[in-house]
Amino acid sequence: MKLFFSVFCLAILITTTGHSQSNRFVSDSLTDYIEKGMKDWQIPGLAIAIVKDGKVVLMKGFGERNIQTHEKVDENTLFMVASNSKLFTGTALSQLAYNKKLTLNDKITRYFPDFQLYDKHATAQVTIKDMLSHHIGTKTFQGDFTFWDGNLSRSQIIDRMRLLKPTGLFRQDFGYCNSCFLTAGEIIPKVSGKPWEVYVYDSIVLPLGMKNTHMLTSGMPQRSNVSKPYSTSFTGDLHELPYDQVDNLGPAGSMVSNVKDMARWLQLQLDSGRYEGKRILPWPVIRATRDMATVISSRKSGSFPTHYTGYGLGVFMTDYNGKQVFWHTGGAFGFVTNTCFVPEENLGITILTNNDNQNFFEALRYQILDAYLGVPYVNRSLQQLPGHIKETAEAVKNLAAMQARVKGTAPEQAIAAYTGSYVNEVYGSINITSMGDELQIKFNSHNNLTAFMRYMDKGEWMLVYSNPAFGVFPAKFRIENNKVISVDIKASDFVEFDSYVFTKK
Repeated sequence: MKLFFSVFCLAILITTTGHSQSNRFVSDSLTDYIEKGMKDWQIPGLAIAIVKDGKVVLMKGFGERNIQTHEKVDENTLFMVASNSKLFTGTALSQLAYNKKLTLNDKITRYFPDFQLYDKHATAQVTIKDMLSHHIGTKTFQGDFTFWDGNLSRSQIIDRMRLLKPTGLFRQDFGYCNSCFLTAGEIIPKVSGKPWEVYVYDSIVLPLGMKNTHMLTSGMPQRSNVSKPYSTSFTGDLHELPYDQVDNLGPAGSMVSNVKDMARWLQLQLDSGRYEGKRILPWPVIRATRDMATVISSRKSGSFPTHYTGYGLGVFMTDYNGKQVFWHTGGAFGFVTNTCFVPEENLGITILTNNDNQNFFEALRYQILDAYLGVPYVNRSLQQLPGHIKETAEAVKNLAAMQARVKGTAPEQAIAAYTGSYVNEVYGSINITSMGDELQIKFNSHNNLTAFMRYMDKGEWMLVYSNPAFGVFPAKFRIENNKVISVDIKASDFVEFDSYVFTKK
């Protein structure tokens, strides 16, 4: 009994000390930590909210939402939350299943009879749950160069999924898939009679009082208190980007919000579907989204106190120092964001930022988790910063090297030989024309996306996109028997990892 009492007292002391340390970090150290991190990672603006034990213990904006006008970020500043939209989509479908409008094991072909994946056996089996779980066998981001900021309709994107050749195994290998979430989300109007954006707004966003959350990216530049998108990708210098237009991928990532509204979403998650005592969603609806549907990893991390990672219906899950953690990130050009909640600790975190080329938004999340969950202090920002600085320096060096190779050297063929129409089965067509000694590319499946190409040497051209977010890359034409056959086109890994081969008509 004496031993039990001693252990009990020690447990209370550790718990009290842990909470005290976490409170001190949040109240005494967090502001300085964020301000230094923003400077180190070149982040103009950041907004954060922390929910603990049912209350918002921190809600604050830092820095600027517009570096030209110097307008400040506050708790109402709008950011594209991108893939943090996915849990809203998964929750809406779980709600429809709870209401007996569908089942999550319904086949996609029940709602889209002509739907096809690349493999006919997968086509016959694929369900709503499969689409929400990123395990149809495709690579992460596969097809997204075609779909992101593109002018294809939602139905056209769904139709082109038949062309995405998988490299993994159906229902086994994880591959993050935006077009899958779009497909699942487009079942909502089939059973509810409302478009995805209307159903989610009416059934979740509005009842929760998220008064300044918008379901679509369209019109974002005209909204008040909205952040500009920025990046340091490729150049190392901070530059403004155009706003993404991704409403055709809506269920996968078109929502726009702020930390004030996202804090309400976290409070609902932490109170089993209630907000301020009012039932918004039944607990079984919430619980179903957290059932692991895809195992991503079952190995211990070398950097964090985790042992597994999985995915449910729009949310990642892991253990963290013995507690179950649910989270998701979101990335749009110029914005990276996250949401995170730890039900056992009644803890929720959301962080929204306006520079897409940094990992401080995640380092900060881990730093807060460390503080609240009793992990020994390691500066997560400084831990990751050297790798980021090295990668940025390499990118700047690569860009300078490409620019140095442009010396007015003539390519293998006359400029006119490279012009014409080219096609890729997934993407569609591009048109290449000439302007002096440069080539101009028009990407026909995108909204106003162009690029120019300047010849370097050794058969390679420097390709520069009109939207700097898509990047600067070497490109090469395949020539056979003095005839141009095709060209390889690459875009930023932020969009898709693999290059596309366009064949000349």
